[in-house]
Amino acid sequence: MGKLFFFTGEAIRAMRKNMAPTTAAIVTTVLTAILIGVLIPVFQTTQSKSAEVRGDLQVRVYLHDDATLAETTSLQNELEALPNVASVTYLTKNDALAEFKQDMGQEGRDVLEQLGSNPLPANFIVKPDDAANLDAVRASIMPPGKNGQPTFISPIVEKVDNRQADAKKIEEVTGALRIVLTVITVLLIGASLLLIGNTIRLSIYTRRREIEVMRLVGATRWFIRWPFMIEGVVVGMLGGAIAILVLWIGKITVVDPLSESIPFAQAQDSMSFLVLVACLFGAAVAVSAIGSGLTLRRFLRV
Repeated sequence: MGKLFFFTGEAIRAMRKNMAPTTAAIVTTVLTAILIGVLIPVFQTTQSKSAEVRGDLQVRVYLHDDATLAETTSLQNELEALPNVASVTYLTKNDALAEFKQDMGQEGRDVLEQLGSNPLPANFIVKPDDAANLDAVRASIMPPGKNGQPTFISPIVEKVDNRQADAKKIEEVTGALRIVLTVITVLLIGASLLLIGNTIRLSIYTRRREIEVMRLVGATRWFIRWPFMIEGVVVGMLGGAIAILVLWIGKITVVDPLSESIPFAQAQDSMSFLVLVACLFGAAVAVSAIGSGLTLRRFLRV
């Protein structure tokens, strides 16, 4: 325990002597931890929203208005028997109208009042057992005819539609967002490693004579390394603590009030704040320790 206090005191003394680079390293660690603290909920939200959309993918089979009950029942049995189909739900014209009103709100009601009649066709909602099988289900509903062109499996089918295009757009956007955020995070982590490494390197340089004397009197390499390692850990702890404080203030003053009116602000709810704090604090300390270790391995050769 006495050695730990001694090494810690040496680390704090070195940080005071090199205040400018130490402050720069702490600030960089704070910025890195804050960005990671923002990106983790955003990553989780984009992943969950993408999975939610893929889970809601469906094929809509719209029917002609003159379809009889017997034809509709027969078509439903055919759809349920298709491979890769998880469920088939039938919506009458009234059901389709109610769904439209719910999705469109008051604007949709105003449009329907102007029309004076229900223009929406009855339809089947066909959900695949997996989002990857959506195209296969659609192809089964529209198999090739004698002329080689897609033909509906029943004459009462007016058209078939799905949300595959929307899903692809969402996947492209979320994929690009993940790449951009990952690159930014990697760059900031790299900057943190370099600044922390430079801080340790400067501390080694200013104490090179002292280190040479310690080596001459028989001090081991680890006895010399420990103060520098502790210095890096202290920088990480300070940077992580400041970042957590900033994020907590931002959460209670900005994010929480906006979460009720802005759905995307609910990204914070995708992870427990305590878990996020633990991850950030551990990441800040780990980045600082790695930066110190890499610098010591390369430059502490006396």
